[in-house]
Amino acid sequence: MMELVTNCTRRISRLACLVCIGVLLAALIPGCNLSPREPLPVFGTVEIPYTFTDQDGKPINQKMLSGRIYVADFFFTTCPTICPIMKTQMLRIYEAYRDSDQLVLVSHSIDPEHDTVEALHDYGSRLGISAQRWHLVTGIKDEIYDTAKRYGLAALEDKNAAGGFIHSGSFSLVDRQGRIRGYYQGTDTHEVDTLIQDIRRLLDEG
Repeated sequence: MMELVTNCTRRISRLACLVCIGVLLAALIPGCNLSPREPLPVFGTVEIPYTFTDQDGKPINQKMLSGRIYVADFFFTTCPTICPIMKTQMLRIYEAYRDSDQLVLVSHSIDPEHDTVEALHDYGSRLGISAQRWHLVTGIKDEIYDTAKRYGLAALEDKNAAGGFIHSGSFSLVDRQGRIRGYYQGTDTHEVDTLIQDIRRLLDEG
């Protein structure tokens, strides 16, 4: 019995040594990584030819976002379904990167007739956000709907839908070069957790 215990102990010790050697090699040898992280995929470059207006009455267009990472989505302030959940999740992103000037959020209203600059300003005030970090934008309806298509998302009027509109509940992550690097369900906490992590990956790319 004692011999069996001794042999088992020796085997466990050898295994522990092998594991330690592997960890040391991964740390010391350049390019050696036991769990390499693949770069985020690229879903194409988004080109937005329009200029919108945010809750502070300031113009917002793609040129102004160039060189910065941003998250885009579509909503309307009177939405009775998914929008409140989406905005709660977007607030998590806002708070996670509150001190970073390299990330901005852009939420496009799909009901510009109701969501005027004043309405968006009031909505932003209730959220407790800064327009410099999170733009709530309005504009010409057809241009906003076309913009949603350019992000690969949906936005349309439907009188039979709750609130009179249908739109995607996804967040689009866009890198400094204007490339879409990911889509995340804005009502899913776990997917937004992943989005928050992926933003850090893009920020670390420099």
